[in-house]
Amino acid sequence: MWIVRPARHEDLAGIEKLATGHGARVSTLPQSRDKLSEKIDHSIRSLAGDPSLADRQRFLFVLEDSDTGTIHGTAGIDARAGNGQPFYNYRRDELIHASHELDVSKTAAVLYPTHELTGKTLLCSFTIDASLRKTEAFELLSRARLLFIDRHREQFSDMLVVEIQGMQTEEGNAPFWDSLGRHFFHMDFATADYYSGVKSKTFIAELMPPHPIYVTLLSEAAQNAIGEPHDAAARTCQLLEREGFRTGKHIDIFDGGPVLEATTDALNTITSRRYKTVRRGEGSRGLRYIVANGDSEGFRCALTNVSDGLGDVVRVNNEVADALQVVEGDDLVLVAL
Repeated sequence: MWIVRPARHEDLAGIEKLATGHGARVSTLPQSRDKLSEKIDHSIRSLAGDPSLADRQRFLFVLEDSDTGTIHGTAGIDARAGNGQPFYNYRRDELIHASHELDVSKTAAVLYPTHELTGKTLLCSFTIDASLRKTEAFELLSRARLLFIDRHREQFSDMLVVEIQGMQTEEGNAPFWDSLGRHFFHMDFATADYYSGVKSKTFIAELMPPHPIYVTLLSEAAQNAIGEPHDAAARTCQLLEREGFRTGKHIDIFDGGPVLEATTDALNTITSRRYKTVRRGEGSRGLRYIVANGDSEGFRCALTNVSDGLGDVVRVNNEVADALQVVEGDDLVLVAL
């Protein structure tokens, strides 16, 4: 059975394997054992309500095969993008250059460095075994964290953002970075991306020019990469768009990938979810649902068939109820797959 639950320290080896073997690098899932351990610890403290982490809560969940205990995916939430520091992006815009004397007017595409998304809730650290990308486990992992946000709304903002991995070559280079960022940082994309994961993005403000960047001055490959997702992220984009996310004006400052934005309360998972009371039993019939308990540290989310009637009670198979750690009469939230 597939279960999504908070990451624990004993998951470190499995998470490290995912972080180093993913087709597109995930900067919020650093390829460093020590930093991954810190990330897990930060999540555990956030779930426990550590007061020293006010407005800096970061949560990390794993997709586990409960039959084997193997970790097959991760998904994260930063309650506030930037975690107390500026969260940098480029905003796409236009400038008009005109000469009345020559009767000439031309619109130029520009990129403005900005941190106006700072403080929005950030979905991050999403990675899953390639073999599961076309399975229902993929949808479970992505949508489970939305149910977690819904059950703990006071900790999150009214807007969600997601940075999608941008275009990269087979060698791991990013055309957007090679044409822009590399001139100011004097390092390749992999190194800059690594530093953004193990440190913070404040070094961007120290080294990147604060002025607008004219898109026409970039290479053709870089221009084509603006707002385009990595092939490995295409399915993630499709799922998020079905949820209600839309491409905004912002792009990732490193690889030029798109930044998707949504109003939290308008997401499909949140608007269509229902609350029920658990009734345990044998066997499971009915439609396929994503079901989750209402706990924080003990949050569990799974896929199962349930018989959902018009009343307040939902019948759940004993095995599934055990996996969700719920007993008769507990609260449960469910949403159709």
